[in-house]
Amino acid sequence: MPATQEISESLVRENITRAIADVFKTMLGKSSELSTTATQGSGASWPPIPVEGVNCTPQVVGTVGFIGDANGLIYLYLPVDFAKLCTCHLLGMTEAEIDEAGDEVINDAIGELTNMSVGSFKNGLCDAGYPCMLTIPSILRGSNFCVEPISSAQRYIYSFECGGHKIVTDILMKTGN
Repeated sequence: MPATQEISESLVRENITRAIADVFKTMLGKSSELSTTATQGSGASWPPIPVEGVNCTPQVVGTVGFIGDANGLIYLYLPVDFAKLCTCHLLGMTEAEIDEAGDEVINDAIGELTNMSVGSFKNGLCDAGYPCMLTIPSILRGSNFCVEPISSAQRYIYSFECGGHKIVTDILMKTGN
């Protein structure tokens, strides 16, 4: 059974890049491209999506965990306007219909996109010899907030450009037992 600390940054990067590209292309018809990377201790600024003054961009953040030989959480940050656009494409609804249906529809759609993305990432870990299972998705909403990992967690942040919008994945993995 491989130890979690053996999971390389390149394996994490390759799997999340493939997962985001596959899910957003298949489900939304949108291409995505890795734009920036940051790892814990690299001097990267937090939170992963920069905020400026009082004009903080509201975010919809999906999260799904994975447990097994590899353990962690992946947060998928999308600005609210992009989350709404994704929901329109995913469900075949207009923006007016989404507005009428309310935030719960957006939460459900982003939860499902996150679940599919993390599921694809997890499958790559399983294929590399790190069997694990997914937890249920959950949603955070807000602006100007940052998830703080426990000190023993390794953190990887990858930003993607997708149709003129920014997607950020914040991956927290606990090393060792």
